[in-house]
Amino acid sequence: MSEILIAPATSDRVADAEYALSGGGDGRSCQCQWWTITNAQFQNTTQDERAGLLRDEMASDPPPALIAYVDGEAAGWVRVGPRTAQPRLARTREFATNSPEPFDDPSVWAVTCFVVRKEHRATGLNSRLLDAAVDFARDHGARVIEGYPIDVSAGPKRANDLFRGILSVFQDAGFREVARPRPDRAIVALALD
Repeated sequence: MSEILIAPATSDRVADAEYALSGGGDGRSCQCQWWTITNAQFQNTTQDERAGLLRDEMASDPPPALIAYVDGEAAGWVRVGPRTAQPRLARTREFATNSPEPFDDPSVWAVTCFVVRKEHRATGLNSRLLDAAVDFARDHGARVIEGYPIDVSAGPKRANDLFRGILSVFQDAGFREVARPRPDRAIVALALD
């Protein structure tokens, strides 16, 4: 059985973050910056510039994400942090008009991005990352944690479309659906207090 360790994405783990984000999907080009900058900023930055932004975030406290290691190798990534640190959420209509929580409340955290390297998919790593993200948010004073997963029962999806997570994984972790802005997209929440 494989040994799984999940650790904060701190500045001493930059190489591991780069490796985890490069195993398929859009992680390598996005550098997990989609939720942190405006669309115009995203379109006008290079991958190297976005990598620099991520390195800056990884030097902050708390760090912006967690990295999963399988037998010592970086295998997955989950972004988790206050919604106030992920400003695109408040500017995305399907979330801004449907979330029951105020967007200026720093005690509301969000899980917004999963990346699992191809060779580690379908192993339950997303569930482990989500459980660790919930614990991380709780340990850092979150009152509520939200997610914005895809409901794969609504129809087939490309792997790249699943970066927000899968609804059933969130439900299995105790999240409840609080809104359904589109047939295949849910807003889920878990109270941590």
